[in-house]
Amino acid sequence: MTQDFGFALWGEDEDHEDEQLWALCEAAENLFADRPAPTRRRYELLGCELEGTFANGLGFLAVTALDQHGEGHWDGWYLADVRVLGTRPCARDLSLVDVAIEAVRGHQTADHPHRRPLSVGLRLSDAEYEVLGHCRDLAEADPPEEPAPHAVRLLGCAVSGPLRDVLEGRRRQLAYRRLQALDTAGGRLAEVGHPDIVDWRPSTRGPGLYDLTVHMDPLPPVTVDIWELWQDGIPERPNLWARFDRLGRDHWLGPALDHRQWQRPDRPAGTTFHLDGRHVTDEAGFFCALGEAVNGPGGYFGRSLDGVADALCGRFGATLPFTLVWHDHEVARRSLGVQPLTWRPATFEELLAFLRNEGIEVVLA
Repeated sequence: MTQDFGFALWGEDEDHEDEQLWALCEAAENLFADRPAPTRRRYELLGCELEGTFANGLGFLAVTALDQHGEGHWDGWYLADVRVLGTRPCARDLSLVDVAIEAVRGHQTADHPHRRPLSVGLRLSDAEYEVLGHCRDLAEADPPEEPAPHAVRLLGCAVSGPLRDVLEGRRRQLAYRRLQALDTAGGRLAEVGHPDIVDWRPSTRGPGLYDLTVHMDPLPPVTVDIWELWQDGIPERPNLWARFDRLGRDHWLGPALDHRQWQRPDRPAGTTFHLDGRHVTDEAGFFCALGEAVNGPGGYFGRSLDGVADALCGRFGATLPFTLVWHDHEVARRSLGVQPLTWRPATFEELLAFLRNEGIEVVLA
């Protein structure tokens, strides 16, 4: 499927400091597609001393490497949708156990946790980073074949700078790069991803243009519908995000974040904001509604609780302390925190406690 949104390809200069515009592209082919099911892998947790309960539906497992002093150094290595397959006594130490699990490795993480010299093992934690135990090592059993990378064609690209040098044979390597979708005025619509350029050829769209083949993660097809609502600028009507499911609402927050610099300045302390809670049926919907409560249609005020905490520091439209009137809050009370996801979404009570702990006066209406 070819979509005629415009795209800008950015990369670093030779000093890896400033970004340069490498290409303007007229369209993308095969960018929007359902992602394949994540690859399930089998791991052995070796020499474990368990402090918590390893249930059959463990869900999420954070793995933190310990240095020679037993101190943890978290590098973002985790397993999702974990299922315990069984346990057995550890052959090297019968006081310990080996645990066989099946899981999905965290997105864009290394094959294994990074271990420092003289490391004494690994710490195991759950989604709330409560310690579940420790193990001496981790090994992947019968690694599956890696899926082929997803290929996208960027069509009708006017190239410049280091990218032109590579395409015309004057340079071999390229540094960091990112792809950005453009709105009808040529401004930023949304961040797309970090493509790896693997092939190119002259484009049939015009002289001097190239078609680039890149490897990158696809975007879900619902992104097309979202971008069409944003391609003429920030939407003027509220609750346009409400028509989408949880995945679509999460992707709605991407353009909302990218358009934040055009939102209103911080209102003074003591301001009252009104949150329309009629469509807050999931956590992503809460963040969409909160963004619009503070900054109007298409507004942004965080896409996670950490993001909201950052927004409360200023320059996102509001100044503490302020009042948030949460209308139709019963919708969220019934709906939030009940979906069987790997990372359990926050419940209504947890979101309410977070807002009040941050100094927001919440009025339930």
